[in-house]
Amino acid sequence: MFDTLGDKNSVFAKFQKLAERAKAVEATGRSPFGMRFDDMLSQTRARVGNAEILLAGTNNYMGLTFNPDVMAAAKAAIDAHGTATTGSRLANGTYSDHLDLEDELKDYFNAASAIVCTTGYQANLAAISALAGRGDHLLIDADSHACIYDACRLSDATTIRFRHNSPADLEKRLSRLPVDGARLVVIEGLYSMLGDVAPVAEFVEVAHAHGAMLFVDEAHSVGGYGEKGRGVSQAQGVLDKVDFISGTFSKSFASIGGFCVSRHEALELIRLVSRPYLFTASGSPANVATARAALALIASDSTLAKSLWDRVHQLYTGLVDAGLTPVSPPGPIMAISRPDEHQALAEWNMLMNAGVYVNLAIPPATPQAQSLLRLSLSAAHTEDDINQIIAAFRSLPQAG
Repeated sequence: MFDTLGDKNSVFAKFQKLAERAKAVEATGRSPFGMRFDDMLSQTRARVGNAEILLAGTNNYMGLTFNPDVMAAAKAAIDAHGTATTGSRLANGTYSDHLDLEDELKDYFNAASAIVCTTGYQANLAAISALAGRGDHLLIDADSHACIYDACRLSDATTIRFRHNSPADLEKRLSRLPVDGARLVVIEGLYSMLGDVAPVAEFVEVAHAHGAMLFVDEAHSVGGYGEKGRGVSQAQGVLDKVDFISGTFSKSFASIGGFCVSRHEALELIRLVSRPYLFTASGSPANVATARAALALIASDSTLAKSLWDRVHQLYTGLVDAGLTPVSPPGPIMAISRPDEHQALAEWNMLMNAGVYVNLAIPPATPQAQSLLRLSLSAAHTEDDINQIIAAFRSLPQAG
């Protein structure tokens, strides 16, 4: 399969077992990794080969990727500013739209500062690695996204993990820290694999009681939670107390990019020191214009979130009736735990054969090494779409 893997001194040698595992997965049918969509037909439909597939694993929560206003904004930006900035924010890569988007994010979150980055991954990498330095302590939820772990590696701070969604364990670990040094606690509002929500209000109380600041990644929760879709922090009444909020434009905002906002004006200073911000080209005009248009719709159109939650409750009820209860309460992300990765892979292929695409999530990318069939819903899904998803799951041999 890969001829260089047999050489023990090759840089690829360490991937031998991974290659064997990947080959075994591909031998069972379609490869779920790097799934090829030959044509995107709508927010919820795609063509794979000659088959039309219902999409139930795209993170397109607000369903805005084909919205006429959003698409028009992207096209107008290309006409006005071209296809790319070809430079970093500190060089030639800051356009008026970047600054306008930052101002709009400040208004949306009632924040004192906002920084827009080229991807959501980079937003966390840029902010966390710059905020926590040598002599400081980073305390992160054990189920944190890979970009949070990578931010910790880039930082010179001491990193400490606490039990998932456990304010009590965080308090215990904070109480053991030395007096010197800053403390930054990092959690997520809605966790992307299992779809469980953090008790943000409790984490705020614990963090601030111990002199720590709280950083909440709301990548998957903006749009679907809180007044005007401002996330779990707002839904739990602590938006004004959370110190930093990050997010992405690649989900609800139908674009590519990321941001960090803060109630502290001093966040602006990291523009001068954060390597992921300083040394990468800025977001393209089309991506920034798309995010601006999507933000305006999310903030003004409450029917988007209502449509999403109507479909959430419909699907959750249908899956439970089929004997497949998701691992977390109803939410835009629903994960069905399977006994092992072989069954999960077989069922993923069965769902594809039934015309439904979901995400296959297997170890080591999952919490507690679970094997999951992961769904993410969209405001663009219809009742008929959800009924089709439910019927596909009912057809699985292990359902019911």
